[in-house]
Order: sequence, then C-alpha cells, then structure tokens
Amino acid sequence: MPKMKVQKGDLVQMLSGKDRGKQGRIVSAHPADGKVIVENLNISKRHRKPQPIRDQSRMGGQQMTPGGIIDLPTAVPVSSVMVVCPTCRLPTRVGYRFKEIKGETIKVRHCKRAGCEQEIDR
Repeated sequence: MPKMKVQKGDLVQMLSGKDRGKQGRIVSAHPADGKVIVENLNISKRHRKPQPIRDQSRMGGQQMTPGGIIDLPTAVPVSSVMVVCPTCRLPTRVGYRFKEIKGETIKVRHCKRAGCEQEIDR
C-alpha cells in the first residue's frame, strides 16, 4: 500500500491533465489504489437509466431516480495533485514533524516551502 500525504478534506491543486492548475477539496481517498477523488475536477459524463428507489415507503406509487446524462468526478492518481498550504496559499510538498502534546507524541504535517513551514493540519 503506498503512503499518501493527502487526506480527505485537503485543498489540492491539479498538476496534470485537463484540469491542470485548478484547485478543489478531496472528497475521498483510496490508499490501496493510490487515487483520490477531487470535487468538481476530472468530471466525466455517465449515462444512467431511471431506476426504482430501494427501501421506499409503502405509501404511494413506485418512486424512480431520474435517468439521463450525469456528471461524476472520477479518481485521480495521487501523483497528479499537490497540497495547497493554508498559510501561503501555494502548492507545496508535505513534511512531518513530531509534537509533544500532554505527554503524547503526535505526527503533524507541515509545509516544506522555504519561509513558510507552517502546520497544515487543523
């Protein structure tokens, strides 16, 4: 399993592909595949048929999900995105530091850009 330095909720910038230079938040991360899904980036169109809704209430007629052409974000390799530092607002590499808080050591991510080096984690 590859190590991923990005997490769900991080603001990232696309480094390659049709959305190069655009920024978005990570919706989900898949470490086993080495891929992430970024909201509103790498959108593909899927054709869907109308289908009945499962576990519907027994009152009324059958309810259907609408069909048609649906825009869905698709997975992007982790190597194609870079974390945006919340302090300097630039794409940056991520480093780790160990902090001592209340007697416990905690691993904290930080910006590796020279002059910034602020913590990325909330």
